[in-house]
Amino acid sequence: METVVRMNGVVALIAEQLVEKGYFRTKSEAFRAGILELGHKYGLAQDPKELEAELVIRKMDKIDREIDEGKRKLVPLDEVLKKSREMRAKGK
Repeated sequence: METVVRMNGVVALIAEQLVEKGYFRTKSEAFRAGILELGHKYGLAQDPKELEAELVIRKMDKIDREIDEGKRKLVPLDEVLKKSREMRAKGK
């Protein structure tokens, strides 16, 4: 997911100071750290395994949609193995 955030006022000033003082390399890093901290505060980032499972499920759903929409295709294993053998035989 890509998100554009416009900061001004106190929020922008704090973001700039966090970078200037070397706490973060970029404002984007500071923003990400803030989101993670909010996740911890509100109990959304308690179990890393659950978060990882959620990310995997979302990725699988995205891939399934792309297949259904024709944006991604499945290649049978025998074709992949055949292509791999051909490439190895050519020394690639």
